[in-house]
Amino acid sequence: MIKIEGIAAFVAVVEAGSVSEAARRLRLSKSVVSERLAELEKTLGGLLLHRTTRKLTLTEDGTAFLERALRIVHEVEEASASMAERRGTLAGPLRIAAPVTFGRMHLGPALYPFLAEHPEIALTLDIDDRRVDAASEGYDAIIRNGPIADSRLVAWKLAPSRRMLVASPDYLAKVGIPRTLASLQEHRGLFYTNRGVADWRFQTAEGVAVVRAQLAMGMNNGDMLRDAAIAGLGIALLPAFIAGPAISEGALAEIDVGSTPEPEFIYMAHPEGRNPSAKLRAIADHLKKVFGDPPYWDRPAS
Repeated sequence: MIKIEGIAAFVAVVEAGSVSEAARRLRLSKSVVSERLAELEKTLGGLLLHRTTRKLTLTEDGTAFLERALRIVHEVEEASASMAERRGTLAGPLRIAAPVTFGRMHLGPALYPFLAEHPEIALTLDIDDRRVDAASEGYDAIIRNGPIADSRLVAWKLAPSRRMLVASPDYLAKVGIPRTLASLQEHRGLFYTNRGVADWRFQTAEGVAVVRAQLAMGMNNGDMLRDAAIAGLGIALLPAFIAGPAISEGALAEIDVGSTPEPEFIYMAHPEGRNPSAKLRAIADHLKKVFGDPPYWDRPAS
């Protein structure tokens, strides 16, 4: 009979990348984790992992087993959390991925009071600007600034995300201020590469207009994109929650080209077909309330 402890050990080793790190996360000895993994492989009749002194890699059988193992562990964790929720307690593990800049500037400060109020929630928050695959990587939810194109995800809007066309005062003094969408094409552009395309999209009376400026630099982090604009390297289209403070300090200036950037939203998205837990819904409701509509970073200073 397959034991859930063995499946949990296998999943932990894959996610941690090593037996020792998995043991630390599970609060078990390394030998216990190894024994559970070996027992699971014996029961299944095949190797799940290739082991070397430097790394562990999934075998073909391990790759096939992993998706179901993740689902089993998730279901057991959710069943345990559901029992706690029936008693009126939000509890159990939760794994969420979020982009670096938004996570540091706004998500973390919004979550800390909620987690202090619900200490039985064990949240793992992975801050990473790459486009994670929520379903296959075992996340309960992801948070994104911008459209969710993955049809396997169910998205909840947390807050509007207004974007601003900005550049440093020095850049604009040297090169000139663009006043139209057409004039933008003659300027140096700083682009967020995770979108996959080096362009900017604006709303006009005729529909959506796509502008492609001269590529000066591309990067996958909002902080660095802002800093490159402050350094005078070109024009960037940034969320207000990133650009706002730099504009207030005079390090960046907003540019008006007569058209508004396409609206975007900050979303929380969970894998389709996976019933979201009460604690995930509670976190989403809390974030909506804290961020507001319009969000607090868009409101005039009082």
